[in-house]
Amino acid sequence: MHTESEVPSHHHDQPSLAPNLQDIAKTISFTGWITVWVQLVLLIVSGLALLFTATDRDFAQQQNTDLGVGIFWGVCGIVVLLFSVYWNFGYTRLGKRLANPNLTLHPSKGETVRAMRLGIMVSLVGILISILGAGATVGLLVGKSKSVSQPPGVAITDPYRIIRAMDVFVEVANINSIAAHFVSTVDSLWLLEKVHHY
Repeated sequence: MHTESEVPSHHHDQPSLAPNLQDIAKTISFTGWITVWVQLVLLIVSGLALLFTATDRDFAQQQNTDLGVGIFWGVCGIVVLLFSVYWNFGYTRLGKRLANPNLTLHPSKGETVRAMRLGIMVSLVGILISILGAGATVGLLVGKSKSVSQPPGVAITDPYRIIRAMDVFVEVANINSIAAHFVSTVDSLWLLEKVHHY
């Protein structure tokens, strides 16, 4: 025989979340997934661009060190981007924990804020590194563009003074890395603002 006191006790086992907490949990998880997929696409483009450059048969004979500097910072930017993708994936787990009816499993507000602040710092470092790589490559392209703008009839005897696909690929890699880190920065800043108002 069931008493009336036993009926409501079942509902206490699965407490409902406050609507605003449900909203922030869904927001963190959704934007985390969006950022991860956008970053992965840009990461693949950057990686392929650097791979094409590194496997170019003329790469070993490249005389200008600016290209090597651009590639170095490009690779560093991709390494930081990999960590950023991992960190943004963590946002999806954070949102899932917040959506759990068991309140004891929820991350604290301080923990959530720290995670997003670290995400911002990682993305800003990635932007800086990628800007250094893009800057070095732009210097190379500008230097070569002067050689290309020779008067008509003047032949360019040095093939390394001509802008080649590999030079552009390095710039593409760094620009895509900047874009990927920028997306992550905007996402983390927006989520941080949402959490602060929670």
